[in-house]
Amino acid sequence: MSFSPNTLLRALRTSKASSRTRVSFPQPLFYRQLHASSRLDVVKPFLLADIGEGITECQLIQWFVQPGARVEQFDKLCEVQSDKASVEITSPFDGVIKKLHYEPDDMAITGKPLVDIDIQSEISGADAEKLGGVDGNEDAGAEKDQAEESVRHDEKLAEVASEVDVAYSEAMTKGSQGQARQHRPRQGREDKGSLATPAVRHLLKETHVDVADVQGTGRDGRVLKEDVHRHVSEQTQQPVAHQPSRAATRQDKNAPLTPVQTQMFKTMTRSLDIPHFLYTCAADMGAITALRKRLNASATSGEQKLTHLPFILKAVSLALQHHPLLNSSLDTKDPKKPEITYRGAHNFGVAIDAPSGLLVPVVHSVQDLSIVEIATQLRQLSDKARNSKLAPTDFSGATFTISNIGSVGGGVVAPVITAPQVAILGVGRSKLVPAFDENEELVKKEELVLSWSADHRIVDGAECARCAERVRAFLEEPGRMMVEMR
Repeated sequence: MSFSPNTLLRALRTSKASSRTRVSFPQPLFYRQLHASSRLDVVKPFLLADIGEGITECQLIQWFVQPGARVEQFDKLCEVQSDKASVEITSPFDGVIKKLHYEPDDMAITGKPLVDIDIQSEISGADAEKLGGVDGNEDAGAEKDQAEESVRHDEKLAEVASEVDVAYSEAMTKGSQGQARQHRPRQGREDKGSLATPAVRHLLKETHVDVADVQGTGRDGRVLKEDVHRHVSEQTQQPVAHQPSRAATRQDKNAPLTPVQTQMFKTMTRSLDIPHFLYTCAADMGAITALRKRLNASATSGEQKLTHLPFILKAVSLALQHHPLLNSSLDTKDPKKPEITYRGAHNFGVAIDAPSGLLVPVVHSVQDLSIVEIATQLRQLSDKARNSKLAPTDFSGATFTISNIGSVGGGVVAPVITAPQVAILGVGRSKLVPAFDENEELVKKEELVLSWSADHRIVDGAECARCAERVRAFLEEPGRMMVEMR
């Protein structure tokens, strides 16, 4: 005994119309047509999810797929650049790409459709929340009967299978061509343009340089700011006849803010509401330097060389255990009843000068890490920042910030607090200075200036000074720091 699709459809509609109507099916047919888990064989828009704290839009860098391409779960769809990091978006479904909603360099909005996917796999309830309404001629608010969709799926199975086979063949052909291109230099404008961050592309526009003319030295041939500056420098060394006129180079140029600059603009504007209290002290780093040299000299070839910064992070963490107010956050949503939250973990944001601009990734739970573990995490975050591979989770949860300008130069600095944090530490470059020892004899001292800023609405000057002096004492006598470690 068998049923035609039309007979089955009418039976299902009759069953839906009356709860008392019973329809019997042969077991093989019923098992084949109906599924226990949710299955969508319609074109659905895949929404761009929230990829970071407070990020509402991001710039689309490049697509890894085109309409007609078949994708599987976890295949890369595109790369986007947010205000903080470059992120690769993957597909949570198996299916066929039907439509791309953005072009490269467009600003994609979180919560809005990113691509349309003809979903051909079972999905969970959590994955269904990532989808928008049905596409095209379907009513986005209409409820779809799953049995009816299964029948339509069987009727169109041959057509879909043919389309998928063609798309898969094209995708495999493009993939093999892409692998062949990896063995020769990138020459196309689009290939090199997709390997440049928005900040680099703005710099290219400002300097009137074609990205195809620049030799990228970053990972996978990515064009960096240094590559553009080097190219411009080489061009200025050409004969005068090939140089633009001085009048042309003096013209004003308007340029929009890069994503990193936009985020910094928003954050620093909010920081203007914070009354800053500044405190500066100098630490003698001679003992730390001597300890570092001994440890680095005995390190094996595979071990990382230690710098001052991991010792500073650990000293600050130990000091904050005595002064938890500086590791708190201030909630001013209700100006009449502001609240202080004392943070249990010491999550330190560390400012890094990356090719795309100033980034502040976070070293989490510094209170539980050794100095070597802190150094390892700092190196990993620095490498990811230089290669634009920082993820949104690398920026989340900071309770205190350390800005290390010593890698660039300078001494005293007035760092700006990032709300809702209540304090920040600026670290300068250590240098040898003349000083008097306890016997009043002139000696050389390695001086490091530590510049503190605290939110004077809740942190008084004495509390900030006590914390700063405790950090200085830990750095000048590493033995005290070792005694307090757990």
